[in-house]
Amino acid sequence: MIKQILNTNIRCLNKFVFNLGVKGLRAFNRYEKGLKNGNFFPAFHFISVTDECNLHCQGCWVTGKREKKSLSAEDLDRIITDTKKNGSYYFGILGGEPLMYKPLFEVFKKHSDCYFQLFTNGTLLDAAVAGKLKKCANVTPLISFEGNEMVADVRRGGHHVFERTRKAIEESTRAGLITGVAISVCQSNFDMALSHEFIQSLIDQKVCYLWYYIFRPVGQDASPELALTQDQMDQLRRHIIAARSKYSLAIIDTYWNEKGEGFCPAAKGLSHHINASGYIEPCPVVQFSTDRFSDKPLTGIYKTSRFLNDFRTEIPGKTNGCIIMEDPQWLVDYIDRHGAADTSGRGNERERLLAMKPLNSHGSCEVIPEQSFIYKFAKKRAFFGLGAYG
Repeated sequence: MIKQILNTNIRCLNKFVFNLGVKGLRAFNRYEKGLKNGNFFPAFHFISVTDECNLHCQGCWVTGKREKKSLSAEDLDRIITDTKKNGSYYFGILGGEPLMYKPLFEVFKKHSDCYFQLFTNGTLLDAAVAGKLKKCANVTPLISFEGNEMVADVRRGGHHVFERTRKAIEESTRAGLITGVAISVCQSNFDMALSHEFIQSLIDQKVCYLWYYIFRPVGQDASPELALTQDQMDQLRRHIIAARSKYSLAIIDTYWNEKGEGFCPAAKGLSHHINASGYIEPCPVVQFSTDRFSDKPLTGIYKTSRFLNDFRTEIPGKTNGCIIMEDPQWLVDYIDRHGAADTSGRGNERERLLAMKPLNSHGSCEVIPEQSFIYKFAKKRAFFGLGAYG
């Protein structure tokens, strides 16, 4: 990865090292001390700034909403400011498609002391957008790459998505941005995701990191048939370990700790999600909540919310994997016990979970410890976005 990063703009590199690296480590240290002292506050926040999107992806949590919502610029500013007061300066910015959120660049500029990971489908990331991100310098675009020419259009519900995504990567790296590519590994892109050709093509385009997600069925078009089998999950884990010592770009996941044991970032309290309506959810795919950030300061919510606190204590006793995949019926019982509201915007998420059959998750994968000292350190210290929604 060092070789890839040295090709980036110097201002972008400086912000990456200090705002993400140094401050990220401080945030995790504060998070750990808070847990010991009974003063919980997440190490990172992930914020869906808008439900608006120009695509219609399989397994997306914003599809089918009765009404599209967006956070106001004032609300987003308050969330970031409140979080900074608690020592955290790293934010994942999600959608919908966040590049459709008009106040986005003003927020990046105003909070120049923070670091933002921009989760984007890439179709709107042209030379002009890349130039704006370069001026901000405190943003790493994470561009979703869901398959080849045929697969991408089906997965993303659009046209010519593959080429548009490749173009976005080119514009991003040409501008000197620290560029990442994400792929949600599923049945239709499994072979490509693990192929040498795919990874080498990203290296050739000067991509700095590749982020592997596991497809999780959610939303109006949940597509559970795309979920990985247990054998495929094991193959993915072995591939990630091998690829980290083989390729010059960073290989990231958010599913296994430094010992190779599965875990859920939300159940660890490393991160929680604030949706475009202002509800605080354990993670984006668990679309239920008892709390809105407008009700009280975030510190007060994390101190008093039984729904979020019990999630962190009960899930580890159930699984090291993803509860929404492994036991959706238990999750329904959990939300009923806490009187949590459906925050999906569709009004039928409880019924969808009741009808959903259990699926394989990363929690029962073969345990393979990290082999590289750098990755062991990164995992142990929750560096490199380990708290991401995964």
